[in-house]
Amino acid sequence: MYKDAEIERLQEENHQLRKENAELKSQVSELIKKVSDLLTQNKQSSVKKNSNNSSIPPSTDLTRKPRSLRTPSGKRPGGQNGHKGSTLIMTETPDEIHKLIPDYCNHCGKELTDIVAQLESKRQIVEIPPVKPIYIEFQNYSKTCLCGHKQTGTYPDGVTNHIQYGPSVEAIVGYQSVYQYTPFKRLCAMFRHYFQLPICEGSIDNLLKRLSAKGMPIYKAIHGIIEKGKQVGSDETGTNINGKKGWAWTWQNILATYISISFSRGKEAIQNAFPNGFPNAILNSDRWRPQINTFAKGHQLCFAHLLRELLYLIESEKTLWAVQIKQLFMRALDLKKQCPKYARDDVNAIEVESALDLLLTEPLEKAKTPKTLNFQKSMSEFREYLFPFLYHAEIPPDNNGSERAIRNIKVKQKISGQFKTGHESFAILRSIIDTCIKNDADVFEVLKLISQLPILATE
Repeated sequence: MYKDAEIERLQEENHQLRKENAELKSQVSELIKKVSDLLTQNKQSSVKKNSNNSSIPPSTDLTRKPRSLRTPSGKRPGGQNGHKGSTLIMTETPDEIHKLIPDYCNHCGKELTDIVAQLESKRQIVEIPPVKPIYIEFQNYSKTCLCGHKQTGTYPDGVTNHIQYGPSVEAIVGYQSVYQYTPFKRLCAMFRHYFQLPICEGSIDNLLKRLSAKGMPIYKAIHGIIEKGKQVGSDETGTNINGKKGWAWTWQNILATYISISFSRGKEAIQNAFPNGFPNAILNSDRWRPQINTFAKGHQLCFAHLLRELLYLIESEKTLWAVQIKQLFMRALDLKKQCPKYARDDVNAIEVESALDLLLTEPLEKAKTPKTLNFQKSMSEFREYLFPFLYHAEIPPDNNGSERAIRNIKVKQKISGQFKTGHESFAILRSIIDTCIKNDADVFEVLKLISQLPILATE
C-alpha cells in the first residue's frame, strides 16, 4: 500500500515537471523569435560609426584603420615623372674658407712648400653661429634753447618702457607659438637655451596679444576678402578654453582664411562674425543646420562628408540604392576632374541630374532601411545644394580646405591641452599665417613686418 502511494506521488510529480518543461520550451521559442526579429530590424547596429564612414574625428576610433575614399590611380608611389626635386646646393660665396694644402709628400717625404697648389675639389658644411640677443639702448638727451625752452629727444614709436622685448622677439614668439604650435613652457626653454634670453610665460602671452593687436588691420582685411568672395567654405570644431567648451570657426577660400573663436556652435556665432552673410558666394559646408541656414547666394554640400555617410549606409543596411547614389556622386566628381565647368544643357550634366532625380523618388522601406530613407529625404531637401560645383569653375565639390584650416586648432590643442588664454590672439595670427601660405608669402617675414607696426586704436 505504501508502494502504491509512492508511485502515485511520483507520477503526479512527473506530470507537473512535464507541464513546466513544456511551458519553458514555449517561452524559449518566443524569446528566440523576438531576438531574431530584433536582429533583423536592427542589423545595422553591428556596424559601428568611425572616421571612415562618418564625420566623427579619428581620435574617437577604438581601432585606427584608416581607409581612403580615393580610388587607385594606377601610378607608382613617390615622385612622378617631371616632378622637380630639391637638394642642398653649395654656395658660391662661403663665409669661411679653409684651404687644405699638403706640406709634404706622403710617398717620398719631400717638402712641398715651394710648389704651387692646384685646386682639386671642394666640400662645404652649413653651420648656424651661436645666437645671442642684441641689447639696443636709446639715450634721450636734452638741449636748452636760448629762449629758455628745454627740448628733449623723442623715443622711437613703441619704445615705452625702460626695457622691453623688441619686434624680432615678437615675431619669433608668434611664429613658434601659432605656426609651429610650440607650448609656452617649451618656448620659454627655447629662448633660454638657444637665444640665451630669459622670458616667462606671462611675457609670451603679452607678446602674442601685442602682435595680434598690430595684425588686427590685416585680420579685418581678410574678413573683407571672405565676405566679398564668390566661394567660401565654412566649418567648426570644438575646443577647450580654460576648462569651458568653445568652438573654433573658419571661413576660407582659395585666397584667404578667417578664423574666429566663439562659445556658440549655433547661428549666433555666424551672425557675430558675418552679420551680412555671403551675398556673392556659394557656401561649402556639411549639413550642420546653422551652416545650411547661413545667408548666401547658394550652397554646396561637402561630398567628402556625403561619401563617408554612404559608406556607413552600405556597410550597415546594404541597400542597392546607397551603392547607386554613391556611384552617381563619384561620376559627378569624375566630370569635375575632366572639366572645371559645364553648361546646364551639357549632356553629361543632364545625365547626372536626371539620374539623381530618379534615385530621390525611388521608394525605400522604412522598416528595413530607416537610415537610408532618412538620407534620401535629406538629399531631397537639399537637392539644389548637390551639384553647383559642376556649373561653377571656382566651386570645389568638398569642404576639405575648411577642414585643413580647422585641423590647425586641433593640433594646437593636442599639443598644449587647452587654451588657458590667448585663443583670440591665436585666431587672428593663424588667420594671417594661413592667408600668407595660400599666397606663397614668407610667414616669418610677414610676422616681422607686422611686429614693427604700431598698435592702432580700437573703434
